[in-house]
Amino acid sequence: MISNASNPSELESVVDEVLRTGVAAEIERHGQRLQIIPVGHVGKLGRLQPHPDAVVGDPEDLVHLDWSHLIHVDLP
Repeated sequence: MISNASNPSELESVVDEVLRTGVAAEIERHGQRLQIIPVGHVGKLGRLQPHPDAVVGDPEDLVHLDWSHLIHVDLP
């Protein structure tokens, strides 16, 4: 939420961000909370963010990894 968005260029940048991402923004002005929301529908796939560190490959390869060297069972 952005408070006291009295600067027109700041408000314009918020509106541009809402249009670019499709995600609603909240501002506070004179003690009132306002929402700026896009009218057009942006689907879930349109809001996806890239995850370059995600595992790409066969998930079965992860199941059969040997994790025993990381387990310490020195319980009292």
